[in-house]
Amino acid sequence: MSNNEATKMPTIKLQSSNGEDFDVDVRFLKCSGIMKGMLENGDKEDKKKEPLVLPNVNSDILRLVLIWAEYHKDDPEPPEDEAAFERSTDDIIPWDNEFLKVDQDTIFELMLAANYMDIKGLRHLTAKHMTNMIKGKIPEQIRQNLHIPHSQAPKK
Repeated sequence: MSNNEATKMPTIKLQSSNGEDFDVDVRFLKCSGIMKGMLENGDKEDKKKEPLVLPNVNSDILRLVLIWAEYHKDDPEPPEDEAAFERSTDDIIPWDNEFLKVDQDTIFELMLAANYMDIKGLRHLTAKHMTNMIKGKIPEQIRQNLHIPHSQAPKK
């Protein structure tokens, strides 16, 4: 057995909504509430054999989530008090700022995936990013930035 094999972390298989499988280091599980729950509900060895299906996350978004999780795998757990965590929106680290340089649809999909997978750190990051996108803007600018059409009042 090589040194790399001896130190290799156990993996678990995830399956995206479009059927792509991902072998993921179990350390990722610490940041995802849904993943911890799925593994705790049964024999962990059996769960490692069958993929954990994520019906609400496509492979492109899951790939991004896993990149984010790999970078943040050694981060401390986010505080339980979510209000305390979200007070500041100007504390996004440079790596996360680069990570979020994607189109708006991808940001929304990341937000949904973070919410579905119960990944507090990513959920907070995407919320801060969206807050920064609209902070200090007038409603018209917000509608333009978020591609929200003007609503028209019903005619009487």
